[in-house]
Amino acid sequence: MGVTIELDVREDLRQKREPFEKIMNAIKPLQPGDTFILHAPFKPLPLFPIMKAKGFTYEAEQIEKKHWKVTFVKQGG
Repeated sequence: MGVTIELDVREDLRQKREPFEKIMNAIKPLQPGDTFILHAPFKPLPLFPIMKAKGFTYEAEQIEKKHWKVTFVKQGG
């Protein structure tokens, strides 16, 4: 079983802070099989191709009107 890191950027975005660097720092140590769970106020579409290029698959689900949970899993190889 891999490591799971969870990050909620909803407050950062409410405060008009760009969470991109925080997200990139959070995923740095992840190895194949590890999971990164992101909570955001919208579906973070611009992040998907970046994460895919870094070897992650993802699944997004809308929890509430302004709460999306995206689960990224680091792939092997």
